[in-house]
Amino acid sequence: MPLYRLGPLAHGFPPADAALDEPNGLLAVGGDLAPERLLLAYRHGIFPWFNDGDPICWWSPDPRCVFHVADHTLSRSLVKRLRQGRFRLTVDQCFTRVMEACAAPRDYADSTWIQPDFVRHYTTLHERGIAHSIEAWNADGELVGGLYGLNLGRLFFGESMFSRETDASKAAFAYLMQLCRHWDIPLVDGQVENDHLLSLGATLIPRRDFLAVLDRHADQPAPDWRQAPPFSTP
Repeated sequence: MPLYRLGPLAHGFPPADAALDEPNGLLAVGGDLAPERLLLAYRHGIFPWFNDGDPICWWSPDPRCVFHVADHTLSRSLVKRLRQGRFRLTVDQCFTRVMEACAAPRDYADSTWIQPDFVRHYTTLHERGIAHSIEAWNADGELVGGLYGLNLGRLFFGESMFSRETDASKAAFAYLMQLCRHWDIPLVDGQVENDHLLSLGATLIPRRDFLAVLDRHADQPAPDWRQAPPFSTP
């Protein structure tokens, strides 16, 4: 099957189920990262992912790596650390800083795909109230962990996370799951499976099931993140 090359935004994307089996989920190349194209992609179960120097690649893997919010539980060790009050958790306090920290090397990732264009365009989505960050701060007021992603309707599309202290990103993720329960968001998209996501409780579902959830929930009214309740210690 020939690989689809994106043209003008008005032409849209091919259907997600037209993605290649190998490499798993590669659907199209080209286009740009303009906010309107990004929103169109996510709404149809597609996301950009490519290395520096490569053309923009668009993906929709099968199976999909997701977190079922209702079924998610925290490890006892993380609950213990959260009860120690080691981290102060906030929402949307420094979105761009979180993205830039996620772009730095991490011990569970070989390289970064978060390039300056990503930061610029996702920051625009943040300014429009669509992309959000959760931050973890230590007792000295230092940013030591966090995550970011997009909220469409009643779904959250996780993009990346970082940690500079033990369990800092896990604490931010615990807050995300708490917010999703509060707002009746049933699913958090993790995109592509890796050991780190699986260790946090991610599972795999068929792409068709993910797209069905997307159709049910992505067009519902999105919560107001400015009214996010504070983190409640488990």
